[in-house]
Amino acid sequence: MVNSALERGIDEFNRGDFYACHDTLEALWMEAEDAERGFYQGILQIAVACYHLENANWRGAVTLLGEGTRRLRSYSPEHAGVQVARLREVGGQLLTRLQQLEPAAIAEFATTCQEHPFPLPKIDRTTAPEG
Repeated sequence: MVNSALERGIDEFNRGDFYACHDTLEALWMEAEDAERGFYQGILQIAVACYHLENANWRGAVTLLGEGTRRLRSYSPEHAGVQVARLREVGGQLLTRLQQLEPAAIAEFATTCQEHPFPLPKIDRTTAPEG
């Protein structure tokens, strides 16, 4: 069974409501057993990176994308109903693109992402949400 709070966090992430996603997953992260803490933390770090991107914070976006994608390497390609490998891949592509930018160019890049989407990370499920 997929955790309903995780489902809510995934939905928030995929809607681009990254701040709410952070709050949802932070609650899971704080209560999780050690083996799962990195999973929740990795996703929430990618969410906060996207939030920083929307707010033209180059350093925050780059730092948290790097930390989040690195943290998710410890998990199987499909973990807890999430296609972790795909999230890491797209997050890594975004990180590479941001690292190629001058920090001053992030506001223009963020606007371009909204108008002509560069593939921002989405969380793909491996299982359908429960009822």
